[in-house]
Amino acid sequence: MYKNLSPGAIGIRCGWIEGLDLARDAGFGGADLNLGDAQKLADERGADAVKALYAERGLQIGGWPFPVKWNGTEAEFFESLGRLPAQAKLAAEVGCFRTMTWMPGWSDELPRQEHFDRVVRRFGLCAQVLKEHGHRLGLEFIGPRTSRAPHKFGFVYSMDGMLTLCCAMGTGNVGLLFDVWHWYTAQSTLDDLRKVTADEVVYVHINDAPAGVDVLDQIDSQRCMPGQTGVIPNGEILKVLKEIGYDGPVTVEPFYQPLRDLAAQDPLAAAKQTSESLDKVFGEAGLL
Repeated sequence: MYKNLSPGAIGIRCGWIEGLDLARDAGFGGADLNLGDAQKLADERGADAVKALYAERGLQIGGWPFPVKWNGTEAEFFESLGRLPAQAKLAAEVGCFRTMTWMPGWSDELPRQEHFDRVVRRFGLCAQVLKEHGHRLGLEFIGPRTSRAPHKFGFVYSMDGMLTLCCAMGTGNVGLLFDVWHWYTAQSTLDDLRKVTADEVVYVHINDAPAGVDVLDQIDSQRCMPGQTGVIPNGEILKVLKEIGYDGPVTVEPFYQPLRDLAAQDPLAAAKQTSESLDKVFGEAGLL
């Protein structure tokens, strides 16, 4: 596992290359790929120029955001799916084989069976394209009861439920964007996580939860920095991920307003604070 920076996830607004510099200067081991910017550079100078940007800074490539409009209209979905082969080809050429997105655990339009069938069909088509280029797709389940409660129809919101959905696609390259927040708010356990294989974890988000709030009342947009409260046992979670053989990026996504305020004033300070929070939980897990 390695410390990975996604600038937008901590409220930093910057260009892709500036983000790579921040990752290097703040002590991260990796950073995500901006596929649009990478495409422009590859068109001008070749895929090796993209790889060089990371190598020169001693960084690994984390992941690339999944670009298909899987939750749009049929026309929007197929139009964006048509662009996926070229995007997947480029990502493979630069050595980035993890792509990820999130999936709401609810719907106001589709009953559960219709929702399930559509998701399996659409993501299955995408996964087939990705598989041709060696990619894995991570899907993030959304755990908080407070996020699901206002909506008409329920859907997948737990780790086991998401893995079942992934299996239904039948391609073998779809797994979890595993966010410790959603693991906690879905009331999963460390033993549940031990039953997961390394192939089923594509990408990891890490954060902490406010103290003194019941798990059923936690609000998705109100989180804390890793190791800040200890409500989420991040050190133990990382130990289990290490035990099962996960070796990919670990990215902080805290939705923590003080960090966002700092990011607006001093991006490097915000990146360093984020890196230090990861050092704390990596140390607890014996990863440093």
